[in-house]
Amino acid sequence: MTLLALGINHRTAAIEVREKVAFGPAHLDAALKQLRALPRVLEAAVLSTCNRTELYCITEDAGEREVLDWLGRYHALPVDELMHCAYHYLDGDAARHLMRVAVGLDSMVLGEPQILGQLKDAYQAARRADGLGGELERLFQHTFAVAKQVRTETGIGENPVSVAYAAVSLASRIFDDLSKARALLIGAGETIELVARHLHEAGVRQLTVANRTRERANALAGGLGGQAITLDEIPTALENADIVISSTAAPLPILGKGMVERALKRRRHRPVFMVDIAVPRDIEPEVGELSDIFLYTVDDLQEVIEENRRHRQVAADQAEALIQLGVDHWHHQRRIRGGSELIRDVRAQGGRLRDEAQSQALERLAKGEDPEAVIKRLAHQLTNRLLHQPTLALRDAAAGERQDLLEAATELLLGDTDKRA
Repeated sequence: MTLLALGINHRTAAIEVREKVAFGPAHLDAALKQLRALPRVLEAAVLSTCNRTELYCITEDAGEREVLDWLGRYHALPVDELMHCAYHYLDGDAARHLMRVAVGLDSMVLGEPQILGQLKDAYQAARRADGLGGELERLFQHTFAVAKQVRTETGIGENPVSVAYAAVSLASRIFDDLSKARALLIGAGETIELVARHLHEAGVRQLTVANRTRERANALAGGLGGQAITLDEIPTALENADIVISSTAAPLPILGKGMVERALKRRRHRPVFMVDIAVPRDIEPEVGELSDIFLYTVDDLQEVIEENRRHRQVAADQAEALIQLGVDHWHHQRRIRGGSELIRDVRAQGGRLRDEAQSQALERLAKGEDPEAVIKRLAHQLTNRLLHQPTLALRDAAAGERQDLLEAATELLLGDTDKRA
């Protein structure tokens, strides 16, 4: 069995590709079941965020091409197009990649904490879809333990900075006084909640949250003195918004060019700062062509993010060392499990041979044969049966000059040669 990690992220693919390969929450369970049903796939989990789509699988043989072909079919994308931006890791490298993702070392914002929660959501989704077996279950649990250790023992999580923070930081560079700015936030998930808190801390007091359900929007806006509206009310709210930040799981754009143009006319073309954090995008790219709109996507936040990366590099180096220990431990436990399975199989085979020989001996005793002769015959038969396969293997190893096998057999079957001498 092989552990496979296959995916694309913000380093290998532009947002135009990432949004095509994203898995929406409504379709994730069905996608997991399809992935799990592939002939070579034994276990599967899918991680899909604004910056990455990754598939973690336990496969038979080399299953990476089968998984890549499925990903292309599922999203109706040519496999050749995916191959240009996809990466894959096997076994220890795959485990290391998962752990680096979990602690934010592979994130656009170094050390950002949201990815661990997203990974836990991916784990729960895989469990619901019966995608997890023993191997992935143990790997995820071990990864969560390593991530907790990294957060506890390094400064990777100090002064947490996220894409949400980067968006607000960019807004503060554009507006001289954020206290006079009016913000419209679209969505009510974790990212928008972080955006709302950062904006409030930066001085924004006129805050509107738009969501599919007013109740969820109100739960977020109410605590910050803001206003809650539904998505249908966005056109009116746009007329008063100086800042628009959107992050939903909608499969299609929520803000179109025509809607924004109409709002700009009513605003008398006062400029609007927009950040689209969603993948797939919530704001049509054509909106950025309007002269009074300053539209940014997650890929445009790189300058703010790189500044954060420099401050956290020392903690990142410490995290890498802890992850290496985590990978070594995973390897060690996997080898032990492999040995345990072999020991169980060997002992089971020995038990079957013993039971057969014992049954035959009892039958002879029941027929009145001499007990001493029966015991001698039992010992002779059992010895021959137990040593038959090892003897054949040793002869083949000797004929093939497999000195490595002969030395291993000597240690396994006869013990330490130095002690015997």
